[in-house]
Order: sequence, then C-alpha cells, then structure tokens
Amino acid sequence: MATIEEQIKSLEEEIGKTQKNKATNAHIGKLKAKIAALRARKEKAQAHAKASGGGPGFEVKKSGDASVALVGFPSVGKSSLISQLTEVESEIGNFAFTTLTCIPGLMEHRGAKIQILDLPGLIKGASDGKGRGKEILNVIRGADMVLYVLDPFQESHFDILDMELWKSGMRLNQREPQVFITRSNRGGIVVRSTVKQTNLTHEEIQEIVRSFGIVSATVTLRTNVTDDHIVDTLAGNRVYSNAVVVINKIDLASENDIQRTMEMIPINWPVLQVSAKTGTGIENMKDFIFENLHFMSVYLKPQGQEADLIEPLIIKDTSTVRDVCAKLHRDFVRKFRYSRVKGPSGKFDWQRVGLDHRLKDGDILSIITRRR
Repeated sequence: MATIEEQIKSLEEEIGKTQKNKATNAHIGKLKAKIAALRARKEKAQAHAKASGGGPGFEVKKSGDASVALVGFPSVGKSSLISQLTEVESEIGNFAFTTLTCIPGLMEHRGAKIQILDLPGLIKGASDGKGRGKEILNVIRGADMVLYVLDPFQESHFDILDMELWKSGMRLNQREPQVFITRSNRGGIVVRSTVKQTNLTHEEIQEIVRSFGIVSATVTLRTNVTDDHIVDTLAGNRVYSNAVVVINKIDLASENDIQRTMEMIPINWPVLQVSAKTGTGIENMKDFIFENLHFMSVYLKPQGQEADLIEPLIIKDTSTVRDVCAKLHRDFVRKFRYSRVKGPSGKFDWQRVGLDHRLKDGDILSIITRRR
C-alpha cells in the first residue's frame, strides 16, 4: 500500500498533468482536497509521534508587541541583518547553515518592541521535513509577519521559499476567504451564496467538499471563490499573514541582478533593498518593518485616574479590547466586567463596550474589572 507521501506525490503529479480550464475546475479541486486531507492525516500522525517522544523542536517564547520571522535560503545574510537591527550577535559565517536554531532579537523602534527571529535557512522540501523544515515552518506560522531575505545572485529562490510556506498552510498577503462550512447529520451538501456569480458551480463545490470525506454540510459563500478557497476552508489550519521582502547585498549586485530578483516578487508586495555588510538601508528597514506590521496607538485610562496621553500602548490595528486585556495581564480577561472607550471607535464619548469591541488608532480605553 502506498504511503501518505507517495499518495500526495501521485495526486500532485496528476494536477500537474491536468490542463487547467473551466471544465477541469472541479476535478482539480477534488485532487487538492484529497491532498489537504492526506496532509492533515500526516500532521496528526507526526504530532502524535512527537507527543510520544519525537525529536526536539525550536522553543521560541514570544515577546514584545509583534514578531517577525526572517525567511531565506542559507547564507543570504539573515544573521548579519539581525545583528544590525538588534543587540543580538547571531553567529555569522561565509558558509551554509551557520544558524542551527532559532535566535530571537528585540528591535525597539518608534515606541514598539519588535521580536526579530533569525531562523536556519529554508531549503526545497522543507514542508516535508527536510533540513528541520517542519520545526522552522512552525515558528514562521506563529510569527506576526514574514520577512523574506533574498540574495540577488540566487535565481528562482523566492518561488521555492514561497511554495514551501504555501504547502505548510501559510497564505501570505491574502485575505481569509468568506467561506463557511457547517457540518450536519443529514441533508447532503447544501450550497448557499450571497453573490450572483462564482468561479465554481454549486455542483463543483459539492464534489470538492465530498472528496474531503464530508457527506452532509451547509456551505455559505459571501464572496467569489476558487477551488483553493474551498480547500483552505476545509483544511481549517491555514495562517493568513503579512509578508514583505528585503533584497540584501545590493552593494555587490548589478542593476540586472536587482531587476531579475524584482521580477520574482508578486506585484504590490512591499520590497526594500539593503546591504547588511555596509549598513545601507538598515535604518529604513526599521521603518519598513514597523509600518508593515500596521501598529496603532491606544491610550489607557485607569479607573478613577487621568488618561496617560504620553506613552500609548502599541498594538496591532486588528486588536480588540480582549487583545489589550490579554496583553496587559492574563487576569484581565478573566476578571473583565466592561470597558469604556473614547475616540474613533466609539459612537460617543466613553461608550460602554465589551471584549470583542474593535479598537481604532487614537482611542482612549478604560478597563473595569471585578475586584475578586
């Protein structure tokens, strides 16, 4: 009997041989769903093996206001960059695989504390476990932003890196699809849509869902969808994260080298050119990281006291009151009664709001907790 890896490889080869057009949408979607289901089985088995005494992983304690994972091939200059950005002296050498574990450093910039993670270089096959790839990818999945470090003298490496992250379940610079699948005990696969037209017919969507082993469910679509959107929703373990690109070694690269590297990168992805060796662009890189993490400032007003309008709390621009409570102290969520907000997110001054209230830049927040 074929192993899970052999089954996945066979299905991937079939997708590669299938001509992509409207008539084959459902078939390709079914194959992708089968691959996702097989990968889920494989990950479950690996997690069980690890719990039973498998190999060690990278232990990374998150700190600061956000974390950024440096991703690149071996010897692209990640260690040199983290040494320039933070106080950490990561080991540097002119040979591959200098960094053998995850080395965190803390960059303080514009009032924010940003954890920068220097990881071992990724190689082709990392998503299948090559070169400690699984451990590296697990750290990357937990970061707030991915920062690709590219070497202008290495061709095609961006595509390889991006594919490894995609296979690991990361969806970079993409919005989470508005697809909702609720399993049921009977009634078959029912598709409901709030959009007039979709790339897939209801019958094609039903086939993809069935190929994942689901026989009864309600599928609700609130946007136009592709087969990948359906499969990603079915898999349920996708990570939607921001990604930016830094091209290193520009002190050595020609205009043709830079242009060839730029052509690898998707349009509209943020890109910065630097030299870790000479320090060119390092200060700009600090701003580049800060701005693409999309921070905002919220001012805190302790109960019965004046608001602190001098030192704001730096948080992600998707944060809720719950996120602020969790950041301040673990007991704040448990003891939470209510909060009051004044500013852009409030309908009126000192509006009473709950944990799920979405905050905006410039808000003043007062949190009321139980005494016991």
